[in-house]
Formats: sequence, structure tokens, C-alpha cells
Amino acid sequence: MKIKKTYSFAFWTSLILTFTSLTVFYLSSYFFLNRHLPITTVLIFVAIIYSFSFFIIQYRVEKFINLRIKKIYDNVSLLDASDLNKTAVSADLDKLSREVQQFAKNKQQQIRNLNLREDYRREFLGNISHELKTPLFTVQGYLLTLEDGAMNDKRIGKKYLKRANKGVERLIAIVKDLDLISKLESNNLNLKKQSFNIVQLVQDVFDLLEIEAKKRNVTLLLNKYYEYPIMVIGDIERIEQVLTNLIMNSIKYGKINGATVVSMEAIENSKILIKVKDNGEGIKEEHIDRLFERFYRVDQSRSRDQGGSGLGLSIVKHIIEAHDEQIFVKSKNERGSEFSFTLEQFKAM
Repeated sequence: MKIKKTYSFAFWTSLILTFTSLTVFYLSSYFFLNRHLPITTVLIFVAIIYSFSFFIIQYRVEKFINLRIKKIYDNVSLLDASDLNKTAVSADLDKLSREVQQFAKNKQQQIRNLNLREDYRREFLGNISHELKTPLFTVQGYLLTLEDGAMNDKRIGKKYLKRANKGVERLIAIVKDLDLISKLESNNLNLKKQSFNIVQLVQDVFDLLEIEAKKRNVTLLLNKYYEYPIMVIGDIERIEQVLTNLIMNSIKYGKINGATVVSMEAIENSKILIKVKDNGEGIKEEHIDRLFERFYRVDQSRSRDQGGSGLGLSIVKHIIEAHDEQIFVKSKNERGSEFSFTLEQFKAM
């Protein structure tokens, strides 16, 4: 059997210490006492020194190594040991311990991230199945009613076909929005960036949503009269989609007889900050961090009554981030909400 490395280390180290001590002791007795020691005394001295040295060194080395290795083992016991082969092993135990602790910390963070993603995936699948199921069952219900004889009544048949068509339109909207988000996430959406007047674009969106605003008697306003154009750089169609989503949300969830105010201002780093503010119910703080998640709804029942795919804010966030810009939200319950985003300011040469 092979001798344990710690015993081998203790053996040779004790031998060296014993030899050194014996030499010093012998020379001291010769020069200071002027006499030679008996061989029996020398052997007893050697045995005592060697035994004490061996057991002390063996005990201390094993204890030291075991403590350090146990700490390292505890850090990596739940990890894949094969990953440790990717980096060189240091002979310095302190350095090795630091490296393994950092390695373990990184792996544990990766595990936490994977668990969060798994929770998000599970929730997302539940949400999308619910979103698709609702209009599918609606369409199926109307079609089955028509099949059972309602189609013979022209008035009822026409009404039910319109309702079924509305359910199909919602399904199409969900699929289109999912396809858009997929393209945005995979960077397959080619942005056609150009310079355009953001003030004019806001006015165009106001005109587009005028009928919707009138249904709730919501006034669409700019915060002031803009005498000169404010030129920005971006994909005008996608930014129009962002403004439409944000302003439409302010109409849906703002106060009846309220107002939606859009403002634009220059900020640092040659950016323009566009704000969409309403005086509606606002959003509770616990919901703000999740507003941009797919299908996340602050008020489940009311949100579905208002229609939409539940993907609007998620699409808004992806479009803004595809422009390498930022989006922000401020809201207080019962005091309204403010969504804002940045765009690069165009400066003529």
C-alpha cells in the first residue's frame, strides 16, 4: 500500500528536524561541555525529537489541509466537477480557495437565473394558453350556436358572425404580436432608421386615436405649442407603434373626462425624452416591475374587458431597446401614470 502523502511529508520533515537538532545538540555538548555524549543518550534524544516532530507535523498538516479542502469541497459539492478542469489549478491554497468561491458564486447565480427563467416560462405558458383559449372558446361557442339553427335567423346569424369574427381578430392580434416579439428578441427585425419630426408623429397618432378618445371623453394634448420641429432618429413605423400603444393605454385606463398629455424635452447626451402622462387611476408600486412582462395585467378582469392582446407594453419595451434606448415608468395609485422613453436627437450638419 502506498504511504499517505501527509505521512511521507511528516516522515521526511521530522527526519530533517531531528538531524538538525541532533547536530546542534551534539556540537553544543562538544564545544561547551568538552565531552562526547553516550550513544544511549543520543538515541533517546533522537527518538524523542523524532516522535514529537512526526506526530505534531502529521496532526497539524492533516488538520490544515482537511479544513481548507473541506471548505472548498462544500463550495463545489453541488456543482459539476468537470467545469473545474477548464482552468489551471493554483498551488496557492488561498488563491485556489478564492477562485473556487468565485466559481461557486457564479454557478449559484446561474442556477438562480435558470430557476427564475423556468418560473417565467411556466407562467408564460399558462398565460398564453389562457389568452388563446378565451377567444377560441368564444368563436367555437358562436359557431356551434349557428350550427344548431341560429343561422336560420338572419338577424341573430349576422350578430353572431360579427362576434365570432371579433374573436378571430383578437387571435390574429395575439399571433401577430407574438411574432413581432419573437423577431425583436432574435434581432431579426430590421429597423429602418431615419430622421423625422416627433412632434408631427405625435399629432398623427392623436388623429388616429381621436375616435377612441371621444368614447371616454379623453382630451389628447401636447404640453405646449412647439414652434419648431423636434427631429429624432429611429424607425418611424415602430416609434408610431410605441406611441399608439402608450397613448391608447392612457385612454383605456385613464379617467373618463380626463386628459392625456404628451411632452418632449432635450436631455443630456443628445437625447430627446418623450413623455406620455395621464391623470387616471395609476398603478400600485408592486405591479410596476412587471408591467413590461408578456400578458401581465394589473387588473385581470378590467384589462380583458378593454380588449387587446396583453402584449402591448412588452412590444413597446422591445422596440425601444432595439433602438438602444431606454423606457421608464412613474406612477402613483389614484394619481395617474407617466411612461417615457428616449430617442436620439437628429442634428443637421
